[in-house]
Amino acid sequence: MTAGDPYAHRTLEALGLAEAPRDHPLAYPGAWPEESGLLDGDRLLPLTRHTFPDRVPVLAVGSNACPAQLRHKMREYELSSPLPLVKARVTGLEVGASAHVSAMGYVSASPFRAPGHTRELFVTWLDPAQLAAVDASEGVTAPAGAYDRVSLPAADVRIELESGTALDGAHLYVNRRGVLHDGTGAPLRHPGERPLLTGLLARSARLRDLFGATPEEFCARARGDLRLCTAGTRLFAEEGWTTASGLEKYLPGQQTGSPGTGASLSPPLM
Repeated sequence: MTAGDPYAHRTLEALGLAEAPRDHPLAYPGAWPEESGLLDGDRLLPLTRHTFPDRVPVLAVGSNACPAQLRHKMREYELSSPLPLVKARVTGLEVGASAHVSAMGYVSASPFRAPGHTRELFVTWLDPAQLAAVDASEGVTAPAGAYDRVSLPAADVRIELESGTALDGAHLYVNRRGVLHDGTGAPLRHPGERPLLTGLLARSARLRDLFGATPEEFCARARGDLRLCTAGTRLFAEEGWTTASGLEKYLPGQQTGSPGTGASLSPPLM
């Protein structure tokens, strides 16, 4: 630590949070912080508060809770304003596996309805420009994009910040194609990228023909190949592996006039 920078020990590198899934697909969803923090460039600084009335609260269920992934998304759109991440206890949701193959080289996370179930997630508090950037990265602005951003009412999903404050509601990215199921028809909890891909490849010769026999081959072939990813997404449905997330009722028409919506940006590879 240098005398001139009291937060030199708070760099993402020093905290073990510098690896982004977009660069290391098998590490998806990436490392999440152990505590709430303010992402400011290459540093994750302590927070002095947990709510930000001038920003939009968005639940992160996958790599959007990974500071390194968020850092990349902000830089991609030339944004430098700090971004708060607040740990929360969320009741009514669980993290599943999305029913699509991302051109980042992985099968990403997507939430599903889980009444009575409580788990820790992060709330990202986004300003209008940050919200527009994350919307674009999730495909919200693209007709064939993977996700829509929906508004969850507190009556359906309880979100309690670590300060004890319960939010009136929050936004959430929901996959338009649903989620993968566990073989019984129930949504599959995302187990981490390597075990997920290992299991999927073992179940389907057709999937192995497309993406290879190992998770490493899957990621390498999928990365950047939109046509192959589309074929993989189609195969998930053809194999009968997909199911509803239980969040479909929020999808159409819920974003009109939602707070903080910024200008549309061109989406990157999803």
